[in-house]
Amino acid sequence: MFSNILFLPFRRTHSVKLSAAIRQYISTKYDQHPDMFVRDMEAIDKLRSDAVNSLEPHVSGIRKLTAYAAQLVWIGGKFPIDIGVDFTWYPALGFNTQRPISQNNLRFELANILYNLAALYSQLAVSLNRSTSEGLKSACNYFCQAAGVISHIQAPIIPDMRGSPPEDMDTMTLESIQQLLLAQGQECFWSKAVKDGMSDGTIAKLAAKVSDFYDQAAEYGTRSDIISTEWIHHMTAKHHHFAAAAQYRASRECLEKQNYGEEVARLRDSLVCVNEALKESRWINKVVLGDLNGLKSRVAEDLKRAEKDNDIIYLMPVPPKSELKTLGRAGMATPRVPEEVSNPSSTLGDNGAFGQPLFARLVPYAVHVAASIYEERKNRLVNNSIVAEVEGLTNKLRDLLQLLNLPGALQALERPLGLPPSLSSHAEEIRQQGGLHKLRRSMHETSKLKANNIAIYQEGVDLLRSEAAEDDRAKLKHGTSRWTRPPSKQAAEKLYAQVDELDGYLKSAANSDDLVKTKLNDCEKLIQVLEGDTRDLEEFVPNSRRATMPPNVERASRDLRHILNQVSQLESRRRRQIAKLQEKAKFDDINQVILAETARLEREFPMQKIEPAHFEDLFQERLERYDEDKKTVANEIEEQERLASKLKEANTTFTDARRGDTSTRERERALQRLENAYLKYKEIISNINTGRKFYNDLAKIVTRFRDDCKNFAYQRRIEASQLEGELENAMSALNLGKNDALHEQKQRDALRSQYAARAPGTEPLAAPVPTRANVQPPLTAPTPTPGMWSPEMGINFGAPSQQPQQNVDVHNPTYPSTRGRDRQWDVSQGVRFG
Repeated sequence: MFSNILFLPFRRTHSVKLSAAIRQYISTKYDQHPDMFVRDMEAIDKLRSDAVNSLEPHVSGIRKLTAYAAQLVWIGGKFPIDIGVDFTWYPALGFNTQRPISQNNLRFELANILYNLAALYSQLAVSLNRSTSEGLKSACNYFCQAAGVISHIQAPIIPDMRGSPPEDMDTMTLESIQQLLLAQGQECFWSKAVKDGMSDGTIAKLAAKVSDFYDQAAEYGTRSDIISTEWIHHMTAKHHHFAAAAQYRASRECLEKQNYGEEVARLRDSLVCVNEALKESRWINKVVLGDLNGLKSRVAEDLKRAEKDNDIIYLMPVPPKSELKTLGRAGMATPRVPEEVSNPSSTLGDNGAFGQPLFARLVPYAVHVAASIYEERKNRLVNNSIVAEVEGLTNKLRDLLQLLNLPGALQALERPLGLPPSLSSHAEEIRQQGGLHKLRRSMHETSKLKANNIAIYQEGVDLLRSEAAEDDRAKLKHGTSRWTRPPSKQAAEKLYAQVDELDGYLKSAANSDDLVKTKLNDCEKLIQVLEGDTRDLEEFVPNSRRATMPPNVERASRDLRHILNQVSQLESRRRRQIAKLQEKAKFDDINQVILAETARLEREFPMQKIEPAHFEDLFQERLERYDEDKKTVANEIEEQERLASKLKEANTTFTDARRGDTSTRERERALQRLENAYLKYKEIISNINTGRKFYNDLAKIVTRFRDDCKNFAYQRRIEASQLEGELENAMSALNLGKNDALHEQKQRDALRSQYAARAPGTEPLAAPVPTRANVQPPLTAPTPTPGMWSPEMGINFGAPSQQPQQNVDVHNPTYPSTRGRDRQWDVSQGVRFG
């Protein structure tokens, strides 16, 4: 059955078990057992089933859809957005309605449910009896609620999807749908005004706003790839239709005010608008076409009457269209978001319309985020502020040993033949760990992580650059005086700061990677010797002749060995301290404390969403337990300074005692080079592990940065689209305003010229008295000729009275009669026109 208004069709979906994914997620990510929430799982599945099967225009579907939507919003605080369910939905508009779209995204599911809610509101409006005032009022309310739900989908639902929206939920499509719904809501209010007999001026303003809404809907529709051409033709025809209806009603107001020239001008413009609408007759349905033809007949009939009356009787000038005053607007249709959609938490709880929130006993997802934040801060404190400082001290001590050629010089003297036991153990350790092969493989894996991070970071940067370029083009198009929104760098100051910050991280990491490669290149050949067999080592380390050490050399070497043993003990103690600290951090579980704090917050603030920021004081208090470990770093610095001083002094005594002895110099050099290579090998492994951890941590940061850039760019496009629409409307109003000013100026000039020629006086000019020739009447009254006046007929102004035509529809209200004024002229009253 055809109708003169449109409705949104429902989106269809497949049946999925949300409870299965929830059960799996609870069992793997939470400490609570899934069986504790069996009833909640059954309830969420039933809610979804009821909601997705509400595909009939019945008011009961509103509760089913809003109840499921409210629970989806609630569980969004308990579970991540990608919970593990592929929600499949079929588009309702466009050319791909048989091609499903699947996303593992709770916000995608929510957007589709709310879209069906808007479709239900629109279909309820269409199904009402719009022949009564109450039916029209209810239909207008439904259309406004449907438009409000669409606006709620645009913001905040789609920006929170953290990804690209479906193709039929892009900005242009949703804007076109929203304007269409508002147009039809305004049309219902206009029909109610006609039915209630409101003034012609009010009805004209209402109709003009209907025309504006349809014009905007068609404009957005032409910029969408989803809105069908049939809908665009319908909206275009409606735009012209109500422009014509507005001018028609304005002409009736002019008639009441006796502005007969303006009445003719507005009727002519109304007829032009009707003819423009009828150009769409090939694509619009019979009901809309019938309304247009009915309106055209009424306008044409009244225009014929008005032109005749004005030409014969009133003789008023007919202003051109450019001089007509712009019609005012009376907007009665606005987007209204239902309370259960805009504030779903108010519908849940003890006094809520939809009962208790599901999974209320489940620890909120924000609690797990808070736990991960604490874990990150704890690890940063332990690894960067304590472990890294202690390891840095150890590396400085090793650099000092290398500078003093220790322990190679002492080993060559103590063991002139064969391999020192420490060298053999170092070589065996390198062999077991894989040597150079392990280093190269680890560096390759780290390079892949680095390349992935750079690609994600660059994607975010490209999004920002593209958005900034779009903003600059819009600024050039509209001018800086009209394009007043903040520039991109100001609107996303934090994101642009992150660009430089992340770029600094990546450049610093690249320099570190190059340094590690340089280290490996410098000691690669020596590591090959160490990972070789014993024969390779013996060939690399030359033997020296055995000699008897003098007493002073023996005493100096013994003292130096004692200091070196202290160095070894210091390194061993530090390794134990680091292991103990890492064990302490490993068992520092804050989950139970956070749960207790969460229970307190939920008890004191039942409907407040738990956020990680609520636990900042708890984090600070918890991290204070590592203050004692931070103090040990200062103690280690003091102890190392004393030990380094003793080492330098003992090495100076040892060197002085052996001055002139070159028998072990080559062996010393070989042993020291291998010792340094071993230390470099351990250092490179540590550097690679640090780099791998850095790039893994950075991956989370750059991914979040890219997603934030996507959301920012999408929000800015919506904002730009709205601003462009406002500017276009403002420009249209400005042009019309100029025409109004010109019209008023001409009127003032006409009045000035009219009164400038009139001499000032105290009495108004008398009306002219008509005279006629002094002709003697014939003796016998001749038979009056039809259409010819005779003195016996007297003077009658106006045509014979006729019965007004019966009103047949809201577009053709009964036109007030201006004919049939049967008045006899009195000579004593003069002649009056108008």
